Amino acid sequence: MTPHNKAKLNDIAKVVLMPGDPLRAKWIAENFLKSAKLVNDVRGMFAYTGTYKNKKITVMAHGMGMPSIGIYSYELFKFYNVNTIIRVGSAGAFAKTIKLGDVIIAKEAFSESIYAKDVGVKVPSSKILKASNRILNVCLATTQQMKIKPHVGKVLCEDVFYSATPWQKRMHLSANLIAVEMEAFALYANAIKLKKQALCLLTVSDSFVNKQSMTPIQRQTSFKDMITLALETAVKILK
Repeated sequence: MTPHNKAKLNDIAKVVLMPGDPLRAKWIAENFLKSAKLVNDVRGMFAYTGTYKNKKITVMAHGMGMPSIGIYSYELFKFYNVNTIIRVGSAGAFAKTIKLGDVIIAKEAFSESIYAKDVGVKVPSSKILKASNRILNVCLATTQQMKIKPHVGKVLCEDVFYSATPWQKRMHLSANLIAVEMEAFALYANAIKLKKQALCLLTVSDSFVNKQSMTPIQRQTSFKDMITLALETAVKILK
């Protein structure tokens, strides 16, 4: 156990899906997993373990922002022997062609955060960290089998939700940014540091270009394509 997780070692699966919202973790467990059991509720950060297609899977919330996912994912990797974490979150789109509900695969994450440096990961001058190759390739193959057409690219990972910098300027911090979110960079840093696997999948909940936004209820319950993609990828990773 850790200060933030009361689960026993065997309560946590080798592959963990991580949404930000604890209620989304509960929804995933209730709607996708069989025999799901609540294994952590410290600070209201719910974790459930059950099975999907006879494979043991854990779903655990990570909260908002890099410091929060940094704590929970580090502990899962370091102290619970988790091999793979798939973040299943939301993002704001930077392109007209990306619509509400579309799935994004964050192949790369750009950030000006010092999180990676502080955990001992050398960040290239580009300020970009990458998803793990194996799980990325498995996920891409799975999209073809599921006939999902995701947007694959580089996301901006920020520390501030209510930024004073207009989105038009933020999207030009690095070339070819397709969306913005708040956690992928820290997750990738932890995976690099601890020699584990990580991937960030996102559903578009907001569009800066089209001025559209999902409701809080939609954010909790309308991410079925992304969740199914994450679970099908997890099953293949566990084979």
